[in-house]
Amino acid sequence: MAKKEIRVGLIQQSNTGDVEANKAKLAKNIADCAEKGAELVVLQELHNSLYFCQTEDVDLFDLAEPIPGPSTDFYSEIASKHGIVLVTSLFEKRAPGLYHNTAVVFEKDGTLAGKYRKMHIPDDPGFYEKFYFTPGDLGFKPIQTSVGKLGVLVCWDQWYPEAARLMAMAGAEMLIYPTAIGWDPRDTDDEKSRQQNAWITIQRSHAVANGIPVISVNRVGHEADPSANSEGIQFWGHSFVAGPQGEIIANTSSSEEENILVQADLARSEDVRRIWPFLRDRRIENYGEITKRFLND
Repeated sequence: MAKKEIRVGLIQQSNTGDVEANKAKLAKNIADCAEKGAELVVLQELHNSLYFCQTEDVDLFDLAEPIPGPSTDFYSEIASKHGIVLVTSLFEKRAPGLYHNTAVVFEKDGTLAGKYRKMHIPDDPGFYEKFYFTPGDLGFKPIQTSVGKLGVLVCWDQWYPEAARLMAMAGAEMLIYPTAIGWDPRDTDDEKSRQQNAWITIQRSHAVANGIPVISVNRVGHEADPSANSEGIQFWGHSFVAGPQGEIIANTSSSEEENILVQADLARSEDVRRIWPFLRDRRIENYGEITKRFLND
């Protein structure tokens, strides 16, 4: 099969409370990736601001914007200027009292190719997202772009094989996860290692099970807890690209801001699926109970 290679840029960035400064730094990093030949650039989750979900604060709803709105105008212009497909992650104000964690994808001419609203919403210490976000209602539908059919999901979605499978079944040529995940600084080194390894392993497993590449872009750096009830979050970076057999093609460090460029061969998925025909051998007639909350004895 003929190769279908694209050059992907991943931007791993630390943020401050200055939204405009964060956006300006992103614009510079996107330009850097584009100048190095990126056709597709992926940003981390909620990249305009600090990760505000460490606390429940009604004033932080002021960070949300409509789509389309000021941020979509900003990133649309950048995508058009550099001729790239751009995957962004925004705090969407859909209607009064209705907010989503939404990934927005821009085509090379700056038009909005599509969006995905985060489906799985966590509510853990330091990650109080249920306070801010209504679960998505757009389903698991890939976004068609000039570089391929993108299965865009967001952070907590990455732990769910069902989401990855449904995207793949709908024709996604790759899975993309803008992410904001990190350690509690008080955790032991062993616990930190277990958490990060589990995060990498589950996403590599989605690549293997579905025979498609996975792109995961995380933020990096320490962000303090505004309530001072904890020591904040140390985002662990380690953004990576895995191939369709789960192999790590490239990854970043756990502590530094980095832009990396990766060559992805989308056509290789067909070769892998021919030798590992997992999709062929699914026993769909026996999976009905997967939609239940639990199973009785």
